[in-house]
Amino acid sequence: MTLVIRPATLGDEKETVALWRACGLVASYNDPAEDFRFARGKENSDVLLGIDDPNKIVGAIMVGHDGHRGWVYYVGTDPACRLQNIGRCMIGAAEQWLRERKVRRLTLTIRPTNTQVVAFYEKIGFEITPRTVMAKWL
Repeated sequence: MTLVIRPATLGDEKETVALWRACGLVASYNDPAEDFRFARGKENSDVLLGIDDPNKIVGAIMVGHDGHRGWVYYVGTDPACRLQNIGRCMIGAAEQWLRERKVRRLTLTIRPTNTQVVAFYEKIGFEITPRTVMAKWL
């Protein structure tokens, strides 16, 4: 498969959100369409897409930074196209996006219900870093 990585456009929203849903990445308390619009094309965030030969979105990742740490969210690969290095390519594209902005560290969180991806991330160089993560709804 030939994969082209490019930033998302507004016209990609529906197909990207459908991919995220197919991957089980959407939680009841998140609106993925709103998240897509909020992150896309900003100075400190974007949505990157992996496009295959027939011009179909087969991978998507939201990437951003806070000036110190980079983060990725909604890392998804079309379930019908798994085990073809699309996930690795999407993470690589996010890493490059962050390097271009001089961000030196990439962080991600994994929901407790998504533990099957831990081995994938460890294989591509991520380490489990014990932290207490706290949140507050605004």
